[in-house]
Amino acid sequence: MDKNQQDGKQLREKADKFIMMIGLSLMISMMISGITFKSITFPDFRGIIGGFVNIFMSPIVSIVGESNFFLIISAMAIITAIYSSLIQKYAIDQSRMIEVQERMKIFQKEMKEARATQNTYLLKKMEEQQAALMQENMSVVKDQFKPMFYILIVSIPLFMWANYYLGGHPTASIIFPFWGERVFSDTFAVFLTYWIYWWIISSLAFGQVLRKLLNIRAAGM
Repeated sequence: MDKNQQDGKQLREKADKFIMMIGLSLMISMMISGITFKSITFPDFRGIIGGFVNIFMSPIVSIVGESNFFLIISAMAIITAIYSSLIQKYAIDQSRMIEVQERMKIFQKEMKEARATQNTYLLKKMEEQQAALMQENMSVVKDQFKPMFYILIVSIPLFMWANYYLGGHPTASIIFPFWGERVFSDTFAVFLTYWIYWWIISSLAFGQVLRKLLNIRAAGM
């Protein structure tokens, strides 16, 4: 590896660490927002970040219309799905991941057959190979975990903005098939609100199609 390649690799590693730090900070901020712990009350990070994002999103809502807020959530879910799919497509070595997964499947099949026939020699030989193969598989899973922080940088601010906006529009609603009209901010399952539910189904539906088109596979699949 020449000096330019080494410098490029170090720069990418620094960028990865920086992005991971921001993504992790956003995730922690969302979790501790407004919580009081041992007489210490953490700031309302959701409101702060949501208010900042609202500067950019408010004109969009004005164009689309407050009554069509479900379209805004759908658009955000689609943007998140596109962004996350592209990150997974180009930030992960798909060919290496598929190769390791296929080798793992073959190894597990051979191990099962060796145990069924009680081939102690083959079992001992395969056990020696297992540690290296498991380590390589964990490396693939780790590579898939990294892009999550890139995704958080986009999705969490949008998530906080939607929560901020609906806090000021408590009657905003959507009409679901079979369910009828539901207020976005109402909770219907533990902490799951209708707007989050709409975000999830919009993101999953579009994400599945996009992943199929881009031939993106997840670890373990």
